[in-house]
Amino acid sequence: MFFLGITVAFLVFIFFVSLAVFLAKPTEVSPVLVFNKPKVNFDLSIFDSDEFKNLKSYTGMETQYSYKAVAKDKTIKTGFISATSEEEARTTLTNMDLIVSEVEEVQVGRDNPFTPYYSTAVEQTATEATGGD
Repeated sequence: MFFLGITVAFLVFIFFVSLAVFLAKPTEVSPVLVFNKPKVNFDLSIFDSDEFKNLKSYTGMETQYSYKAVAKDKTIKTGFISATSEEEARTTLTNMDLIVSEVEEVQVGRDNPFTPYYSTAVEQTATEATGGD
């Protein structure tokens, strides 16, 4: 009888909770749309300042070029020069009183990125002879 009373009380409680949930209506939302204008001000006076007008643009990215040239004393000079373009490298070498015969961009990186830097030449030739295994 005691358990029957607890079960009936529990079922009545569940019944009232389910009625409260299923018969509840959502609250009404105001049909008037409210727009709050953001308070943002853009200060563009910086473009008129002397600091902005005197800014210098970034220089171009310099790449490395290898060159072969002949000096005025008829000696062959080889080396590397950094410039933003091949034409600029030729102009710089000409300004150094060199007669430019060849300018070539240096390729960055290695053919096989998995070979270690610290390996000796004997190990590298053995690795290349076996096919890299």
